[in-house]
Amino acid sequence: MSYTSILTETRGRVGLITLNRPQAMNALNGTLLGELVAALAAFDADPAISAIVITGSERAFAAGADIKEMAESTAVEMLAGSFVEQFDGIRKIKKPVIAAVSGYALGGGCELAMSCDMIVASEMAKFGQPEVTIGVIPGAGGTQRLARAVGKAIAMEMVLNNRMLSAAEAAQFGLVNHVVPVERYLDEALALAAELAGRAPLAVRLGKEAVNKAFELPLAEGLEAERRAFYMLFATEDQKEGMKAFVEKRKPDWIGK
Repeated sequence: MSYTSILTETRGRVGLITLNRPQAMNALNGTLLGELVAALAAFDADPAISAIVITGSERAFAAGADIKEMAESTAVEMLAGSFVEQFDGIRKIKKPVIAAVSGYALGGGCELAMSCDMIVASEMAKFGQPEVTIGVIPGAGGTQRLARAVGKAIAMEMVLNNRMLSAAEAAQFGLVNHVVPVERYLDEALALAAELAGRAPLAVRLGKEAVNKAFELPLAEGLEAERRAFYMLFATEDQKEGMKAFVEKRKPDWIGK
């Protein structure tokens, strides 16, 4: 498939998506988001791909939503449109998705990074939700995911008073997994994705679902969901292979069944 606002490639069993609107610091518009969701879905459906990385440029992962595109929109137009709803397509991806972030991840860019399962950041990364400075609030999950990641106090300061987090602060508050020098951030994210791609595919998929349910369900329901997924994996060939390989002290040969 041909894209105008993103680039796609494969690195072994890892699918790489690069946001490609350099003239706008990768600001998210409807076209870019639509292409991103389509590329994610294509990689998700490809049996040769087991993990996905989303990245931007060293200067900007994504500097926010494209304000020019929505500045004159009415409430009805925003409700009837699909800009914010396209983020739901990211949440539906079953394979692990890693954001490789350098430079600015602001507004919708921060929301995009938080929509991924893990974040690898360069030392130059900056995270923020500056929507209050233009008279609105985050609308694609920013208030909800941010509060769950960094806690109420920091989330309040970021959403209400435009506080930005450096990469080191983002790591301190639990927003990102790793902070590395800028020349290594993409390689680090790809290496992490390659490690995930080498795990038992069905266990990774159900593990991702179970962790996400911890943020969506009460504890008792989350525990039940986890238990069902745990039992279900005993019906897979990979469970038999994994435990047999452990006993035989060898590397397992996963087949994803």
